Amino acid sequence: MLEIIVLPLLTMVTCKETRAAIIALHKNGFTGKDIVATKIAPKSTIYRFIKNFKERGSILVKKASGRPRKSSKRQDRLLKRIQLRDRSATSAELAQEWQQAGVSAPARTVRRRLLEDGLVSRRAAKKPLLSKKNIRDRLSFCRKYSEWTAEDWGKVIFSNEAPFRLFGASGKRLVRRRKGERYHQSCVMPTVKHPDTIHVWGCFSSKGVGSLTILPKNTAMNKEWYQNTLQQQLLPTIQQQFGEEQCIFQHNGAPCHKAKVITKWLGDQNVEILGPWPGNSSRGGWTNKNPLILTNSKKLL
Repeated sequence: MLEIIVLPLLTMVTCKETRAAIIALHKNGFTGKDIVATKIAPKSTIYRFIKNFKERGSILVKKASGRPRKSSKRQDRLLKRIQLRDRSATSAELAQEWQQAGVSAPARTVRRRLLEDGLVSRRAAKKPLLSKKNIRDRLSFCRKYSEWTAEDWGKVIFSNEAPFRLFGASGKRLVRRRKGERYHQSCVMPTVKHPDTIHVWGCFSSKGVGSLTILPKNTAMNKEWYQNTLQQQLLPTIQQQFGEEQCIFQHNGAPCHKAKVITKWLGDQNVEILGPWPGNSSRGGWTNKNPLILTNSKKLL
């Protein structure tokens, strides 16, 4: 009679190790009842492993086929085309339209199919809305300065002004909170209807940055303030950075920048202006630094 070896019950034993031990005992002549006595695994598990080993001759587990896909590759391609027609459509809306094409699947399945095609849900990037005139002006600007070199751009002194809130934040702020703490004092961002704001003007070139002009609280830039700023800040910066060397001044098309008194004053000071600067434009990489602007502008026109 075979001697029964009682193995200690291991709390951290893997299924693969358990299966290998059961089959090893089975090969050594132990019956299923003998192996059950070792308490290495539940009775049903032991007999299932032995049965599978007898049928397949291996201790490897046959890979399960899994649940059949609800859609074919052709239907998956259809879903992708539907999504690309309307990038903002939700997974629930796509599921309804997909159902009209004969595929009954929940929104969760729709998201999985789109992920397989690399279509990930992300917050849409915000870009200025451009009119036909804006596009034409951008294209004209790019063509005008397309041959400029880095040395040419090094002669430009750029400027801009921006408002800053003195209370609160204009964007989002993340906090870590527990359930039920949404309106806890330490987890909220206080707001006021009309926060105090300051306007700041500054300029820079390849040679360095100029000094900042901070307007009085809640004072917007107008032609009087702008002329005073150019007199007090721009001219000293030009003298400091360029000396007697010719430079070009850039500013956008804000109303106070295009005022007749400002245009005349800049002319009297022999300050050459870059432009005309296209409307609704930033100082981002859409100029001749980015060759795609020419192609994209032509397509939009």
